Amino acid sequence: MNCARPRGLPIVDAMTPAVLVLAGPVTRDEVTGLGDEVRALLRTTGAGVVVCDVAGLGPPGLGTVDLLARLQLAARRAGGRIRLRDPDPALHALLDLVGLPFEVEGQTEQGEPALGVEEEVEPGEPAV
Repeated sequence: MNCARPRGLPIVDAMTPAVLVLAGPVTRDEVTGLGDEVRALLRTTGAGVVVCDVAGLGPPGLGTVDLLARLQLAARRAGGRIRLRDPDPALHALLDLVGLPFEVEGQTEQGEPALGVEEEVEPGEPAV
């Protein structure tokens, strides 16, 4: 029986981003470790995006905004970005209020029509 690990890099699907689950209130001491974890996930997956599941963070506040801003900065410095999964509507509004745009899972990207939406045509022109 051979228990040796195969040589080389592990096979990773670059189209599937890694997921980082953020649960409970995060202390300031934990922020640095989470930034390191984001950089490591970007490096190992090669996907360029880390999905941060923020459903378990609790009520949004400026500490949450600071955490997400630092994680986005860590991801950008590593050549990637973060995408939020299941943000509370209040968190989304707070991020907009402070001017921090975040990509949210399930949202269409800016300038991209939503799926199933037909573009308007002039009367008399055939639909495309």
